[in-house]
Amino acid sequence: MARLQDKVALITGGESGIGLATARLFVAEGARVHLVGIDEAKLAAAVDELGGDTAISSVADVTDEDAVRDAVADGVSRYGRFDVIVSNAGISGAVAPIVDYPTDVFSRTLAVHILGAFLVLKHTIPHVKDGGSIIITSSVVGLIGAPGVAGYIAAKHGQVGVMRTAAKELAARRIRVNTIHPGPTSTPFQDDIEMRATRLPQDEAAKAFDAMIPLGRHTTTEEIAQGMLYLASDDSAMVSSHTLSIDGGMSG
Repeated sequence: MARLQDKVALITGGESGIGLATARLFVAEGARVHLVGIDEAKLAAAVDELGGDTAISSVADVTDEDAVRDAVADGVSRYGRFDVIVSNAGISGAVAPIVDYPTDVFSRTLAVHILGAFLVLKHTIPHVKDGGSIIITSSVVGLIGAPGVAGYIAAKHGQVGVMRTAAKELAARRIRVNTIHPGPTSTPFQDDIEMRATRLPQDEAAKAFDAMIPLGRHTTTEEIAQGMLYLASDDSAMVSSHTLSIDGGMSG
């Protein structure tokens, strides 16, 4: 039997990158998915690709509580419940030393990652079936430090705090809550960060980041999706309050 047979998953940031790769794998493993994001055209294309009988979408900025509440209501009206929540929406913020980092960008970066994860959990938890799974996409830099990306690093560390609190609060319902920590992953999102951080063309920037990864290459979105599948499935029934790194050894 498929590992997510008849389960229902909500995925924010589901229209591209890691979110869409995760949706593809979840559907292949028997799940129905509710994609939430800010790009209506990409969401529609993703639903078409995945199949209208197995996917729906809602447009919502995760920092807007009313929009999150309405999106969750859309999913509940269609599917009745959720078994898996993947809080995956994110932005990169600025690349600058702290003394030059724009304060408004810092605030927005924390809002999308920390407030966003909080709001997604706040409004989905009442609809998550006992024994379900909640996954927050953090980053390798949610476990380590690096110069020039204070907003992103602070936000990704903050998500771990949200996760650990939720894991304790939901343990009595056997709902596991974990963070996943991708290393540099081959997406346009990551390309942008790397080019701004190194001031190099995309191919040279990627090579510079490869040199920082002990296993010597970027992770793929499909590899991250496999980690999502493990945390979403009953295979991880005793895994909670855990930080799962898929980073080629960067955080070790």
